[in-house]
This record gives sequence, structure tokens and C-alpha cells, in this order.
Amino acid sequence: MKHKDHYNDDYIFTLSQRILLVMPDFNEKNFCNSLIGRLDDKELFARFDCIVDAMQESMTGDYSKNVQAFFNMLGPELEQPEGMFNSGWWLWPIGRYVERYGNEDWVFSLSFLKELTKRFTGEYAIRPLLQAHPKEVMDELIKWTADKNVHVRRLASEGVRIRLPWSQKLFVAITEFERYTTILTNLKDDSEKFVQKSVGNNLNDLYKDAPEKADFIISQWEKMGQSKTQNWIIKHGRRNQK
Repeated sequence: MKHKDHYNDDYIFTLSQRILLVMPDFNEKNFCNSLIGRLDDKELFARFDCIVDAMQESMTGDYSKNVQAFFNMLGPELEQPEGMFNSGWWLWPIGRYVERYGNEDWVFSLSFLKELTKRFTGEYAIRPLLQAHPKEVMDELIKWTADKNVHVRRLASEGVRIRLPWSQKLFVAITEFERYTTILTNLKDDSEKFVQKSVGNNLNDLYKDAPEKADFIISQWEKMGQSKTQNWIIKHGRRNQK
């Protein structure tokens, strides 16, 4: 099944009931009538945006109140490092809502994404927050690099990638280079391959736009000593270098 095919009429009805459970004034009839039978000809992100538009029209206009309700529908945390796209995919439109409107209350949005990423990725939703408040958000991500939850640590890295697939470029890696370096350095010996791949992909992205900065980070690491994990990340980061 293609990703987009998850978001069909059955999904819309189920999502409407899930939202209604945590948001009694949600207009589920308007939500369903706006979407059912109208998504089949649309691609993945177009479906998300249609769903978010219908959510916005069917919920209270209070962004923070809506997100507070979403906290209550997240469900159990993922038990494995990966698997978010297998069991958490139903939450993607919730993340898309935060991606579009999150800067209405960016601090609260960030706290929500820390919980969302334990069930599904927050890597797209966090990028507008980083764009608008790079220093403050990256200072929080530096704290997340020490979190016990692997998904929180991964988001600290994955969210700041320059070239995240399916997303517009984000250049906080360059404009906030000191903070960016701290994030990657804190994760360079992470025990989870899920995080290691993200750090390596960060370096790989950086090599395409500012290779001298990628080399600088690696040179600083090498001064600290070597480890198998660090060496693997460096190799992964340099995989496209001749």
C-alpha cells in the first residue's frame, strides 16, 4: 500500500471519532462531509492539507486548546527505535496541523512535538519553529540530545537537516552553526543506529552546501578521540565524497 492510500474515507471517519473523544465541540459531521469521497485523486501531502483545512474549519479557533486536546489522543509510545511509519502513520495529519500553525504558540508546539515524536515523526512539524525561532528551538534540541527516549534524540538531529526529504531546505545548520555542531557532537556516540544514521545524514547534507563546515565538525571530533560509532557516522556522512 502506498502511503497516500492510508488516508482514505475509512481513515477520515476513524480520525473524526478520535478527535471527538478529546474535543467534544469538534464538528465531526462538517469534517467528514468535507473529505469523504474527495481525496482519491490527490497525492500524499495534498491529502494532508485537505485534512488540515477541514480540521481547522471544524475545531475551535484556539490553537493551543486544540493542541492540548491532541495530547490526549496520542496513545502509547513506540517500544522500538524504528517503526513510526508502521504504527504511527495515522498521526501524520496531526503533525501537519502543527507544522502549519505551530508558530501561533511555538513553545507549546515544541512540547507537543516532543511527545508526538515518541509515536510518530515530528521532523517536518518542527522545521517552521526552527525557521522562526532558531536559537531558542535549537537550545531546546541541545537538551533533547540527552533524553532517554531514542525518538526525542533522533528528532534533535533529524529536524535540523538541511535537505530533509519531502521538505524545503532549512539552513539553521549554517546560520546557527555553533548550536548545530553541539547537537551533532552530543550525538556522535549515540548507542542507537536510528540516531547514528540521522547524524550521518546531517553531515552528508552539510557536505553538499558547506563542505568546509562538515570537515570542521569531523576534525573537532577526531581531536576528542575515536570510537567505532563515531567512525561509522563519519563514513556515512562522507559516503558521497570522492
